Amino acid sequence: MKILDRINWQDPKWKAIKEKILELNRKIEQSKEIESLLSGFNSSYIPPGPSGLITRGRDDVLPTGRNFYSLDPNRVPTRTAFEIGKMLAEKLIEKHLSEEGRYPENVAIYWQCTDIMWADGEGMGQIMYLIGVKPIWLSNGRVKGFEIIPISELGRPRIDVTIRVSGITRDNFPMCIELIDEAIQQVATLDEPEEMNFVRKHALEQMAQNGVDIRSATLRIFCSMPGTYQAGTQLAVYASAWKEEKDLAEVFLYWNGYAYGKGIWGESKHKEFASILKSVDITYNKVVSDEYDLFGCCCYFGTHGGMTAAARHLSGKEVKTYYGDTRNPDHVEVRDLADEIRRVVRTKLLNPKWIEGMKRHGYKGAGDISKRIGRVYGWEATTKEVDDWIFDDIARTFMMNEENRKFFEEHNPWAMEEIARRLIEALERGLWNPAEDVKEALKAIYLEIEGWIEEKMGDTKGSFQGGSIDIVTAEEVQFWKEKMKEVIG
Repeated sequence: MKILDRINWQDPKWKAIKEKILELNRKIEQSKEIESLLSGFNSSYIPPGPSGLITRGRDDVLPTGRNFYSLDPNRVPTRTAFEIGKMLAEKLIEKHLSEEGRYPENVAIYWQCTDIMWADGEGMGQIMYLIGVKPIWLSNGRVKGFEIIPISELGRPRIDVTIRVSGITRDNFPMCIELIDEAIQQVATLDEPEEMNFVRKHALEQMAQNGVDIRSATLRIFCSMPGTYQAGTQLAVYASAWKEEKDLAEVFLYWNGYAYGKGIWGESKHKEFASILKSVDITYNKVVSDEYDLFGCCCYFGTHGGMTAAARHLSGKEVKTYYGDTRNPDHVEVRDLADEIRRVVRTKLLNPKWIEGMKRHGYKGAGDISKRIGRVYGWEATTKEVDDWIFDDIARTFMMNEENRKFFEEHNPWAMEEIARRLIEALERGLWNPAEDVKEALKAIYLEIEGWIEEKMGDTKGSFQGGSIDIVTAEEVQFWKEKMKEVIG
């Protein structure tokens, strides 16, 4: 408060800030979440309102409690989002040039619905600029198509893309998928040298090597089977149903080898998917807001991680893993996935303030901590991009710290058991080389945790695991193996 007292609120700059804060506060106080919920139960009218992120300047989403709508998908990408997408594309190319001394030929992108719903299509704009096209906007802001950017204006080769769309993107924004697919097809048919058009280069290679037509050779947008929403890889990781990278690569390929685009929707194209993944140099995703991060859901490592494992296995080469950052649109970045993992670990998972906040939620907080640690393990299993010190500090912070261990013992010992089990699995698989103090403590603490659980369970019989995994039976795993042999063998 002393700082606030020193501010001259009559200064026009500070006066404007104060008015904005008061306006936001007024809108928040006008929110009617419970009232609107009850009105909905009563089949009453609920006024509409937009959705979006306040952290991205979307204060128009306030007050909440309205029947929110998302956006007009025919206005994606917006002009602003396309400009940000251009910056992302340029920074990605610059980074690869500085590290490898050459242009990337193919970027494998995890295209999520959040890019469209929260960021107005920044990632979509990035995809378009990588292949060298730009949207054509009508005067009202709607996108009516695209135009080719001449190579002379582009000043570089057209970069190929391989896109794994999320299930929600597929089901809610088919017009966006079809626009990108049409652009890829047209770019592939341009009369340009192969060294300046990697989309054309790879299409011609597929036609020559696999005997497919031009349509099959230009399929670049893939997802899981229609009606399903899993990448598959996370199920194999959580069930420990894998031995090496090859196994995770095959699971990813089996689950996600269904093509989407103009005139083709969910057709099995596993061989085409495998063929184009061989030319991938970079796998990529991006962060839009710190409200969600790469440990927030298993789909992130299941898809981006699974795609990385598949590209590395199929190509037999090292594939870069990049992460874009548009949290601040005025300061766009592209960094290594490993750097993004370190950033989120430091700012959330190992941040004492974050941990104390989670502990206030008792059983649920303990379970959520366990889930996030399981996803750290998932990223290491699929990409090998998690530093040893991260696992060391997880063990020291949650298992070797007496206060935190007592919290788990009291509120959710099953969550602590799962943390310990994943750490031991990482150790035994050779994914983690622990520090000596951690190695000595790990198994002893695990035995202690088992003792807690036996006391908590009483006379209950059977085996139990923590609550953050999907239960996958041995019969299901065997079924996967048989189907994978049939589909991709």
